[in-house]
Amino acid sequence: MELHLENLPKTVEIGRDADGVYFEYVDQRALPGELRMERTRDWRQVVDAVKVLAVRGAPAIGLAGAAALALWAAYAESLEGMRDAAEVIATARPTAVNLRWAVDRALAEVGDMPDGAGIAAAADALFSLVEAMQVEDEARNRRIGEHGAGLIAPGSRILTHCNAGSLATYYYGTALGVVYAAAEQGKVERVYADETRPVGQGARLTSWELARAGVPVTLICDNMAASLMAKGEVDAVIVGADRIARNGDVANKIGTYGLAVIAREHGVPFYVAAPSSTVDPRLEDGRGIVIEQRAASEVLAEPIEGVEVWNPAFDVTPARFITRIITEDGAFEPSALFG
Repeated sequence: MELHLENLPKTVEIGRDADGVYFEYVDQRALPGELRMERTRDWRQVVDAVKVLAVRGAPAIGLAGAAALALWAAYAESLEGMRDAAEVIATARPTAVNLRWAVDRALAEVGDMPDGAGIAAAADALFSLVEAMQVEDEARNRRIGEHGAGLIAPGSRILTHCNAGSLATYYYGTALGVVYAAAEQGKVERVYADETRPVGQGARLTSWELARAGVPVTLICDNMAASLMAKGEVDAVIVGADRIARNGDVANKIGTYGLAVIAREHGVPFYVAAPSSTVDPRLEDGRGIVIEQRAASEVLAEPIEGVEVWNPAFDVTPARFITRIITEDGAFEPSALFG
């Protein structure tokens, strides 16, 4: 299999030109029909992009959060109000811990500056930090891929849910990073991509990304996964994560929990791939994870009188259903994340 990872764009990227600092991102709402790049100098537009899922995926929204604060600093007149802006950014979406982690890291970068440093120095420091975080993200993802590929047998047929690919990161991906690394070793026969209702990240994003990279991919409806496993057509399930508790419970896109239960029933290994920044050491278990509730319009484009809609964006998969959690540091049993 010949991969074409050069066909995958950088999903989020900070830059600087003659007019100042900008943030460029793939507007994922336009995919798969159009690869649309948006550029902004307004930190509020970055926050909005995260809220409306133009930018999505835990590592990508973390980078967007840090970049938003860098944009704020680039066009502010003083440091007054930075923490207020940071709170607005960090709370744009509640479930993925990477957003808060990245904003806190950006604040710490400014907080560590010498007393008396001005807004210009802070802006330069934040710009450099985001550039460094982008490089770190790709390197981290590639290490996740290397560790995960070691778990994949030759000729594997892999099922994935939502999009934890390059589109969910700066570049390369977490769950799909494992796929790419394994494919480069000749181990991947095919990837099955769940459609991932109601927003269709698997149908619109994962299938597009895999095809563009040259990985054989078959799109399936969410309710087909159990039948596929029953036929013996799935050798492994690999998903990403938005938050991982200390005990190994994992929050990921809605529908992940059901897949984990089905995989256990059919003896299929269930892997979670995520950077260590997705692990939240403050939470003992998944009961403390806040689950984002999304608009009813994502499920029903036209309301039906008398019909209510329940639309959680994520669910929590208990650690007992997870075979390994793969980070840049290795592949661990859930209970061994913290040694």
